[in-house]
Amino acid sequence: QVQLVESGGGLVQAGDSLRLSCAASGRIFSTNAMGWFRQAPGKEREFVAAQTWGGSTHYADSVKGRFTISMDNVKNTVHLQMNSLKPEDTAIYYCAARSGSWSVGWENNFPYWGQGTQVTVSS
Repeated sequence: QVQLVESGGGLVQAGDSLRLSCAASGRIFSTNAMGWFRQAPGKEREFVAAQTWGGSTHYADSVKGRFTISMDNVKNTVHLQMNSLKPEDTAIYYCAARSGSWSVGWENNFPYWGQGTQVTVSS
């Protein structure tokens, strides 16, 4: 099992920045990437960004150029730097750990999830 704990959410204004963090513990060696997802009220959960332990990254089109994912391989933490936030970025943000085949693509095969952290962007 892999345990994930997010932190860093909050209430900000449009145009502000926010940094989310996720601490991973447990059988981290069984994972091949870490990612962030989000779920807005009344909407399905959507992929935001992911990074492999080797440093490759993948972003949703809606956050490219504004969000940056990074990982600290020593501390087993993953961060999501969110700049130029918009009201439509308001959601619960979830950290997730990936494992298994890459044949299903970047946005699938995330069996481990954190509890989520709320991000609210006011206009």
